[in-house]
Amino acid sequence: MKIHVRAYSENDRPGLTALWNRVFPNPAAHNKPERILDEKLAVQADLIFVAMDKDTVVGSVIAGYDGHRGWLNLLAVSVEYRKRGVGAMLVEHAVKELNLLGCHKVNIQIREGNNEVQQFYEKLGFAVEPRTSMGKHI
Repeated sequence: MKIHVRAYSENDRPGLTALWNRVFPNPAAHNKPERILDEKLAVQADLIFVAMDKDTVVGSVIAGYDGHRGWLNLLAVSVEYRKRGVGAMLVEHAVKELNLLGCHKVNIQIREGNNEVQQFYEKLGFAVEPRTSMGKHI
């Protein structure tokens, strides 16, 4: 397995949206893969990363940076590539790119009860912080 991580290119769109549809099935309308991708391409397009096995998208992560804090979103790895270090490669690549922009702290949100994902991030050095996450759909 020779996986490499690189910045997204428009040629990756079919593979990336197919990956998200498999990994994140039945999204709400505001979370449809095509919509998310179009919105991210309009803002910080250079912070979309894909893991590639030859010419196949096998993983992805989106990063964001507001000038103070960074965020990681939509970490996705094809089922057949999980437990092989692909997710860690994506996170490490995104964190490195955020750091190059001046980011000194990266945040993630995990759905409550998703212990497997929490343990994955803890192995990468992330820690649970006492915070309340709030949101508002507009």
